[in-house]
Amino acid sequence: MTDREQQIMELLRQDPMLPQGEIAKRLGITRSSVGVHLANLSKKGYILGKGYVLAEQTERYVVGIGAANVDLMGRSREPLVMEDSNPGFISMSVGGVTHNICENAARMGAAVRLITAIGDDVYGEKIRQECGAAGIDTSNFMVAEGDSSSTYLSLHDVNGEMSLAMSDMRVLQKLSVAFLQGRHKLLRGASAIVMDAGLPQEILDYVAATYGGDIPVFADPVSTTYARKLAGNLHGYHTLKPNRLETEIIAGRSIRSAEELRCACRALIGGGLSRVVVSLGREGCFYLDAEGRALRAKGRPMDQVVNATGAGDAFMGGLVYASLTGLSPEKTLIFATAASRMAISHQNTINPNISAENVWAAAERDGLTVEEV
Repeated sequence: MTDREQQIMELLRQDPMLPQGEIAKRLGITRSSVGVHLANLSKKGYILGKGYVLAEQTERYVVGIGAANVDLMGRSREPLVMEDSNPGFISMSVGGVTHNICENAARMGAAVRLITAIGDDVYGEKIRQECGAAGIDTSNFMVAEGDSSSTYLSLHDVNGEMSLAMSDMRVLQKLSVAFLQGRHKLLRGASAIVMDAGLPQEILDYVAATYGGDIPVFADPVSTTYARKLAGNLHGYHTLKPNRLETEIIAGRSIRSAEELRCACRALIGGGLSRVVVSLGREGCFYLDAEGRALRAKGRPMDQVVNATGAGDAFMGGLVYASLTGLSPEKTLIFATAASRMAISHQNTINPNISAENVWAAAERDGLTVEEV
């Protein structure tokens, strides 16, 4: 679905009997253009018959496709000493980039379905139970018999910053295009799809080619290793959220200044994206969209970073939630930034206090604003 078709669908959700002339007036386009867009929506199956009856579920939902794993996190009580045993704190929780994005979005109030692969082990059962408790639909999990569920191990310094991590996501490679094809109706009815680049290349390509353009497809590169899968393969994706290093790899150029960052993002937009939001750590983020709008979010410095692990996932969850609720680019950045700041203020990877109401309160408390750059 094109951006203009999405605008028309939003108007029809509010008033299915809205005349073509009124649609044209509200969108600032000609009536004949509206007729063309309505015909295309009808061909695609989004509207049915007279009165523009919408061929969709009343509930708008997001589908996540990607990793869900058990996270083991250790945080040192003192400065880390490599090649030695360090006293600290060790915790276990359910994580995985796509899972974390989905749980954040679910806690914000979005309806979420997750497609992932788990093993038939105790970790797999823990993943399913905790996803269900967080409000994530788990009915589309693939269970790989005899395989171990995904596990992620991270080591953090006394300040909460990650020093080293290791992941075993082999079971995720068991997901197949055939498995997704059996869930075509679920995917076609989604208001957004979010994936992480840890997925097999054929799944990334299939989802982008089959659903991209009609449904906003969000991608998180996850790491510099996985980011290479997206280089030259951005057609069909709506939103990309890399960090600076991942941006360099996907754009195929170095970034040593603000202008080089802007140029790299322009290259990504030219590759087919609708928008890119680059995470810059303590410097915030840089936003660029296909209309040429460049934005930065600003706020008061954080007093303390408790656990930086989940910041990016909360940010992406905020982007997805904002897409479902139709927020403007400015409000989207404020909301996503506030969500990431909430994430790093709690020891858990996912702050259990995340909700749309609390995120907006955090944005106001932290004095978050957005400026054109």
